[in-house]
Amino acid sequence: MELFINTRKLEMTPRLREYAESKVERLDRYLPTIDEARIDLAVEDTRSDEDRQVAQLTVWTGGTILRAEERTGDMFASIDAVLDKMYRQIARYKGKRQDRWRSAGEALPIEEPIESGPEGEIVRIKRFEVRPMTPGEAIEQMELLGHHFFVFLNAEEGAINAVYKRRDGNYGLLQPEPV
Repeated sequence: MELFINTRKLEMTPRLREYAESKVERLDRYLPTIDEARIDLAVEDTRSDEDRQVAQLTVWTGGTILRAEERTGDMFASIDAVLDKMYRQIARYKGKRQDRWRSAGEALPIEEPIESGPEGEIVRIKRFEVRPMTPGEAIEQMELLGHHFFVFLNAEEGAINAVYKRRDGNYGLLQPEPV
C-alpha cells in the first residue's frame, strides 16, 4: 500500500507523521487489497475550536474509493476518529459483492482551486474519471463514499447520469436529454 500524507495550514511534525503512518498502515489488516491511501490533514478557520482540526482519509482498492472525514479540536483525535469511520466503511464494503468493482480503476476527483469571490460564484472545480456502471452499482459507490449524489457513465444508456438519495430514503436517477 502506498501512503501519501498531505497537510494544509499545518506544520507536519515527525511525531504527527509517525502517528498517522502507523495508524493508516493498520488498514492492511482489515483490507489487504488496498492499493493506495491518502490522508489529508488540515487546520480550517471556523468559529468553533472543536471543528478546526480536519483529517480526511481516502483509500483506493480495486477500482473502489472509500473516503471518510472527521473534525475535532485535536489532530490526533481527528486521525483516530477518521480511522474508526474508515473501519466501519471497510466492514460495509466487504459485506457487499466486491467482484463487480474489480474490472476497472477509478480516479479521485482532482480539485482545482478558484479565486474566491462574492457569494454564489464557483469556488472549486472537480474533474474526475468516470467508468461505465449500472445505476445499482452507482448507488453502492455513492453509499460507500458517503455522498448524497453520484455522477457516473451509465453502461446501459451510454450517457452520463447521476443518482441521488431522496429524503424519503429512496433514490433518484437523473438522465439528461439533449434539446
